Amino acid sequence: MSGAVALALAVALAAVALIVGAVAVLTRSVVTTPAERTVHAALHTASLAARSLRKGLDADSAGGAAPHLRGLTGSDGVALYDGDTALLALDPPGAALWTPAILEVCHHTARDAISGQRRVLARDQTPAVVAQPLLDDDGMAIGVLVVVNTAEPSPGMLGAVAEVARYAASQLELAELDASRARLDRAEVLALRAQISPHFIYNALNTIASFVRTDPDRARDLILEFADFTRYSFRSAGPYTALADELRNIDRYLTLERARFGPNLSVTLQIAPEVLTVVVPFLALQPLVENAVRHGLAGRQGGSIEIIARNEGSDCVISVEDDGIGMDPHALRSGHGDILGDGEQAAHVGLSNVDHRLRAAFGNDYGLVVETAPGAGTKVIMRVPKFRAGVRV
Repeated sequence: MSGAVALALAVALAAVALIVGAVAVLTRSVVTTPAERTVHAALHTASLAARSLRKGLDADSAGGAAPHLRGLTGSDGVALYDGDTALLALDPPGAALWTPAILEVCHHTARDAISGQRRVLARDQTPAVVAQPLLDDDGMAIGVLVVVNTAEPSPGMLGAVAEVARYAASQLELAELDASRARLDRAEVLALRAQISPHFIYNALNTIASFVRTDPDRARDLILEFADFTRYSFRSAGPYTALADELRNIDRYLTLERARFGPNLSVTLQIAPEVLTVVVPFLALQPLVENAVRHGLAGRQGGSIEIIARNEGSDCVISVEDDGIGMDPHALRSGHGDILGDGEQAAHVGLSNVDHRLRAAFGNDYGLVVETAPGAGTKVIMRVPKFRAGVRV
């Protein structure tokens, strides 16, 4: 690889982490000069490597990325090691290049490079071995890229190897970030499940038991509703769901609550059919509705709840409103346990959880809006985009 080509490759790789997802694939009719063709080929190869690296670093992802990393370095062979210097992949696999002696050298250089510094061995011999650590933002080695070349590596090639390793490490860090976000989503869903009131479950079962003798058919129907409610709420699925499914589960919840409160609980739903397919965070509505029931009927003979989902251009707006006791808006914003009562504190935790998940999924324009005052009821408004790239069931 010439110094000029290696320089062009290094420049391309330095920018690819920011632009590879946004750059449109250039057609051959547009790419005219050798330098443009080199940059285009580097971007395309880097994007192919990223598909595997964004899955994390294991034998499968290393095997998928190794051929593309070899192409980017312009070397004869590439070996990938994890952070414990365990060999994950060789490319080309089964090549005569990988003699026991070379594999031993690769292992030793990888073990030395895990300290964070590049190692170059046998530069005056054939083949040469270059071990470049894959460093995270904290300077810790999360793996090692080992390059084998039958000719002594030029300064340009060494620069290319460093850039390729830096790019691979950035993709692995993005993979870890994605995994961390997924773990956070799961943790938040678990927290929301914990917010489903134990009193509701206890009261629902008591209500069902009360109908067993007086109205067995209704008791059977309520058992099925309760089973479907718990099956949905504790399902093993992704962090998102369709609004139609969320509303269906809310209907099960309200069916059980209406069986308990009878005519004291009045529920009105106005749902625009065109928003039923909108994707929302899983269990996003449950805390809103449960909070409305709890505060709408607290210390009163009866209460009403209104749930509206309407179409507003590129967004879907969902509101849950009760005519109950309301809350102190200052206390709700502060969330201090010494200000909020037990019910208000639980409401704050549930609403904060949903608000955070909305902002994480759709941006800061899509958090919750709460309109409330003591004695004036509570209205919680949720706005979600009807479509957002990367957010799907």
